[in-house]
Amino acid sequence: MDLLQSYRDQNEDELDDAAEDQNQNPSSYPDSLPPRLLAGKSAAPKVDDTMLSLTVAAAAHRRDQSKPIDPTQHLVAFNPTYDQLWAPIQGPSHPYAKDGIAQGMRNHKLGFVEDASIEPFVFDEQYNTFHKYGYAADPSASAGFNYVGDVDALRQNDAVSVYNIPQHEQKKRKLEKKKELAEDGDQNGDEIDQSEVDNPATESWLMKNRKSPWAGKKEDLQTELTEEQKKYAEEYAKKKGEERGGGEKGEAFADKTAFHGKEERDYQGRSWIAPPKDAKATNDHCYIPKRLVHTWSGHTKGVSAIRFFPKYGHLILSAGMDTKIKIWDVFNTGKCMRTYMGHSKAVRDICFSNDGTKFLSAGYDKNIKYWDTETGQVISTFSTGKVPYVVKLNPDEDKQNILLAGMSDKKIVQWDMNTGQITQEYDQHLGAVNTITFVDNNRRFVTSSDDKSLRVWEFGIPVVIKYISEPHMHSMPAISLHPNSNWLAAQSMDNQILIYSTREKFQLNKKKRFAGHVVAGYACQVNFSPDGRFVMSGDGEGRCWFWDWKTCKVFRTLKCHEGVCIGCEWHPLEQSKVATCGWDGLIKYWD
Repeated sequence: MDLLQSYRDQNEDELDDAAEDQNQNPSSYPDSLPPRLLAGKSAAPKVDDTMLSLTVAAAAHRRDQSKPIDPTQHLVAFNPTYDQLWAPIQGPSHPYAKDGIAQGMRNHKLGFVEDASIEPFVFDEQYNTFHKYGYAADPSASAGFNYVGDVDALRQNDAVSVYNIPQHEQKKRKLEKKKELAEDGDQNGDEIDQSEVDNPATESWLMKNRKSPWAGKKEDLQTELTEEQKKYAEEYAKKKGEERGGGEKGEAFADKTAFHGKEERDYQGRSWIAPPKDAKATNDHCYIPKRLVHTWSGHTKGVSAIRFFPKYGHLILSAGMDTKIKIWDVFNTGKCMRTYMGHSKAVRDICFSNDGTKFLSAGYDKNIKYWDTETGQVISTFSTGKVPYVVKLNPDEDKQNILLAGMSDKKIVQWDMNTGQITQEYDQHLGAVNTITFVDNNRRFVTSSDDKSLRVWEFGIPVVIKYISEPHMHSMPAISLHPNSNWLAAQSMDNQILIYSTREKFQLNKKKRFAGHVVAGYACQVNFSPDGRFVMSGDGEGRCWFWDWKTCKVFRTLKCHEGVCIGCEWHPLEQSKVATCGWDGLIKYWD
């Protein structure tokens, strides 16, 4: 490039001289310029701007490769060679740099730290070895002498680590330990001969009887508790026992009963629970009740559940929070016929047998009692030490001795009441079990729980055959079966009633949804009319709601109770009569 530039400058000088001569003596060159001064006849090659720029870039690259790399720069615009990368830093050292390392080379307050992949065990071994012996292996050294630290200690210990103790050192420590154990035995009054120290049996005895370094002296230990400490220990044990269920059995309570009627048998010898002979349904069409016709008041606290006598409905059974169960006459006098007193706490649920001669009751005293309806005697009592939330008898006539109870410890427990033994436990739920509903001709049953799920079981087999749990689902504390046995109505805690199919898939019927009432926080019972045309439910504001099954529209609401209307039952024979119960302690009869 320098030659080309000098040649171009020379040609320009000659052209300037020729032009000056032409101006001074025009006749000397009449026709044209001499051939060597013609621009078109130049022997120099023509160089365009692109070639020129490439040549300049190549020269700059060679100049960059000849210079050392600045260690402070973070970006290199060319491919450096190996010698350039590892060349020593040139020039004077940084005036404020420590240990001769420039500020740009630092990645730690102590200098430059290079990353290394070391196993945790290897690191701990070398770290502890260095702190004990003063030397350690150097992981950055690839060959040759790869140790750092005290070289004399390294040679003296033969480069051993703390995790690789030589055999002679192990024997030495073992002898020292035996001597210590022998001294401890002498202090405790056990005379041990020195010749017996090496005996393996003596060694094992010493190892078993040696003291821990944290063991205190016997005279310092407190052997007796004060009266205050004993009292506190008893209260704490009692509290823990209540939290865990209070043992294996429920609270004991004397069973009592009181008959309030005129006589238990009439002049023909019929029992007071015998249904009237002419009790039958006049037609199959049901109507919505409009007015209050009767009120039963006998419970001193709220009523948690009511059940009509099966098939006939001439009696109604009620479970109260005052620990009492009462049965009322519906057809004749309208008075309380008998009171059953066998629970020490509020009664949660009740269930009649198929013929109504017996019934079950579940209380918060953790007991399940099986009663004789007529005499009021307790036939048997069952308990697992947990609170039963729901009790059910198998609806089959040949299985009336099978009891199922949903417990507070997430289990459904099955008893054979003839033997009093637990025959099965269904324990797949993750929360307290609230409902048990038999479906599919009683071959299966559906349970709901506080874990916001529905589970379907084969009767007698503790394996879930269908598990229903969706993100939008809420807890369903009350479920009722439609009279045609094809649908389940579930009271959901988001103030609506959901309908599930009882077929194989147990799918949610998205077209049917009953809403308008407020039941969040209350296990209000949902029920059907005997012909299946109406759905009804209580709510938390004391009203009873009636919906049309086909259109899902609200048909009527009745203000029934002060407070929560927790239960509602449709009379099995009287097509337009409904009974409701609430936390105001009243049972009302509507027509």
